[in-house]
Amino acid sequence: MTGGDRHTQAKHLGDWGEALVADWIRQQGWQIVARRWHCRWGELDIVAQTPAPQPTLAFVEVKSRRPGNWDHEGRMAVTAQKQRKLWRSAEIFLAQQPQYAALPCRFDVALVVRSRQPRPGLLE
Repeated sequence: MTGGDRHTQAKHLGDWGEALVADWIRQQGWQIVARRWHCRWGELDIVAQTPAPQPTLAFVEVKSRRPGNWDHEGRMAVTAQKQRKLWRSAEIFLAQQPQYAALPCRFDVALVVRSRQPRPGLLE
């Protein structure tokens, strides 16, 4: 397998994982505010607002993996450096979207592991 093939497969897996998490977030009654939002510090995978009575803005980092990968299914990928990038990106997002600036904010990490055998009914 070439490097380009691995990159393409990783992109497809990442897109699949983000779509799965976005669908789950919507099922919880949250509103997706932004997906794949970019700034000079990086990308915010999903920005979502939780419902009332206490609306909160959640910055969701999605890590999609296959079983048995090197970084414990994405747990090791959210390093201190990555956390700083997410924090800075969130600050810029809030500066550019002042309508959300008064909301309490939180950072979530969604770990998605794709099994070797897809189960019926799951996104492909």
